[in-house]
Amino acid sequence: MQKALASLQQDLSTIRTGRASPALVENLVIPAYNNTQFLKLQEMATITTDGPRMIIISPFDPSVIRDIEHGINSANLGYTASPDSSILRINLPSLTEERRNEYIKMAHTKIEGGKVMVRQVRHEAMNDVKLKFEAKGMSEDEKKMLEKKIQDLTDEIIAEIEMLGEKKEEELRQI
Repeated sequence: MQKALASLQQDLSTIRTGRASPALVENLVIPAYNNTQFLKLQEMATITTDGPRMIIISPFDPSVIRDIEHGINSANLGYTASPDSSILRINLPSLTEERRNEYIKMAHTKIEGGKVMVRQVRHEAMNDVKLKFEAKGMSEDEKKMLEKKIQDLTDEIIAEIEMLGEKKEEELRQI
């Protein structure tokens, strides 16, 4: 369940809010060195922000600056990278109300997917308990106690997921 929660957090961080964040681009896979290597952007450069609308990318190897620029621009993220001597700048446009609503819907979809993953883990754990009980490896009381612990953990993780969703929606609604 913790893995599902971590996966959801990673997924939600890729949804753009009104502010610049390195998470928007750090996991982009960039074909570099004449397409002989495919690397994540965070493996190729330092990614920082400069104010609420600017991402600055400083490649470790200046010879790949064009590869990074092309990779970002061809990723269809809704913004373009422009070279500025040895760095790339990405100026993020303001979000329109329509775009904010699209991102909120996307966040809700990802949150629901996270809840489904947690429920699937709960279902598998409940099946394991049932199999142990049927194999006469535990008493009825032990079975009920384990099922209650599994359900409590599930409820706790679902509550965390809902808090993540509320926080993300709040970020998206800020202008």
